[in-house]
Amino acid sequence: MSAAIKEMIDLMEILPENDQNLALELVRKLVLAWDPDFTKLTPAEKKELDEAMEDPETVSHDDINWD
Repeated sequence: MSAAIKEMIDLMEILPENDQNLALELVRKLVLAWDPDFTKLTPAEKKELDEAMEDPETVSHDDINWD
């Protein structure tokens, strides 16, 4: 977890619950504006995907019979 995220969590915990919910809704709107279809990868997800692709036991979607 990045230092910025930890700081954001710490700051949000200071807020009253009602304001925490408002801040959460704002973050949700920002994420949806950035990636409305939830198809982009975060740096952590990209790293995990790259590591999985290097694993010889990872099966490609193309190798699966989806019918």
